[in-house]
Amino acid sequence: MLPTASNHHQSRLQSVIGHQFSDVGLLERALTHRSHSKTHNERLEFVGDSVVNLVAAQLLFDRYPDYEEGELSRLRSRLVCREGLAVIAHRFDLGLCLKLGAGEEKSGGRERDSTLSDALEAVAGAIALDTDFSHAVEIVSNWFEPELDTLDTGQSKDPKTRLQELLQGRRWKLPEYSLLSAEGKDHEQCFEVQCRVVELDLVTTGSASSRKRAEQTAATALLEKLESSNDG
Repeated sequence: MLPTASNHHQSRLQSVIGHQFSDVGLLERALTHRSHSKTHNERLEFVGDSVVNLVAAQLLFDRYPDYEEGELSRLRSRLVCREGLAVIAHRFDLGLCLKLGAGEEKSGGRERDSTLSDALEAVAGAIALDTDFSHAVEIVSNWFEPELDTLDTGQSKDPKTRLQELLQGRRWKLPEYSLLSAEGKDHEQCFEVQCRVVELDLVTTGSASSRKRAEQTAATALLEKLESSNDG
């Protein structure tokens, strides 16, 4: 007999996630994989994705007041990537609660990062529908606290160095930087720089009050593109 999401597991899950459901049916649905039945968790996952991304953005914004948009976006993609969410799901023993079809069960779905991360987002969406969006944000914020404390910001090295090391590690050619424009008076100049990785056909731009800072901004944007493509 296949293991099921027992009342015991669901009760424990509600305790560890910090929310007791008024409508337990929402939790049941959030834990149901599409392989199990036609009523599954993908619509709840859609709602939960918004909750999770807002929470990550707000937490990072508050914790790193000196970071620019590109740096915050890079950290958010690292925090809410499939592997990152799966870590939280494992901490909650979410896999024990999932309702899976026979094929998904046999293929290891309870331990699969994609299945766990999707279900975690679905639970976040279920909380939002069981109460309201602001309450869900408050609950989900607590989920990320341990991950924030151990998050590798990579800020010991500047973006150009990190990008160079990443490309070298994959045996790709180094990025090319070119000045697109320099406008304004000497003390109020704005430099726009392009960063290009020919091998990958990737191009980003950055603007700042100095050419060096503009290159760093462009490198940050390209790092974000690379990490985003890896997450997908």
